[in-house]
Amino acid sequence: MARSRLIIFDCDGVLVDSEPLAARAYERVYDKHGMPGVNTGIIAQCIGMKQSDIIAKIRDLTGHQFPATADGDIWAETKVLFSQELKPTLGITAFLATLVGDRCVASSSSVERINHSLAVTGLARFFGDAIYSSSMVKNGKPAPDIFLFAADKMDANPADCIVIEDSPFGIQGAVAAGMTAIGYTGGGHTYAEHSARLTAAGADFVCADWHDVSRQLSGLGVPA
Repeated sequence: MARSRLIIFDCDGVLVDSEPLAARAYERVYDKHGMPGVNTGIIAQCIGMKQSDIIAKIRDLTGHQFPATADGDIWAETKVLFSQELKPTLGITAFLATLVGDRCVASSSSVERINHSLAVTGLARFFGDAIYSSSMVKNGKPAPDIFLFAADKMDANPADCIVIEDSPFGIQGAVAAGMTAIGYTGGGHTYAEHSARLTAAGADFVCADWHDVSRQLSGLGVPA
């Protein structure tokens, strides 16, 4: 009898094509606070991190210290853009509609942002309450904390979990958790070295679309 496999999805850049919008939101908010120069190139180095780690990384890269009292401005600006423009990644809705077995979301974003993203893209129905955020654990990606937490909550053995991630940080976290890692490069923020960087981070496979993910999952014994 085939063992049960838990599929753990990152949210941003995997389920929803959010990274270009999120980068625009950071740029706008930093500009509003008199800190220019936070562009998509800077934000690209932060993909996969939780917000507090992103703010620290931007500080390291630019010298801009974002005021802690204004943290809420980032989500407020992001929420506006998501409400107006956020779309699911191409093919994910059909993929989830045929996916058999347990699945959950494990994201660096806040619970509110994850739920909003899934609601406006129509994907919430595929996950129910199986939503886990880095805000629930001590360390964000690339630490394995969020993936181990999700596996525990879903009553799954880490060795039986398959993580789908778009960022090297996320892949590193999945590998550190002892899970199979699939890199995904089908989001709007993909770039020439994306696949190579996911492979270098430890991805077992890298897929450019959900048809390819389905093929890889089938090879791992997961009907998709």
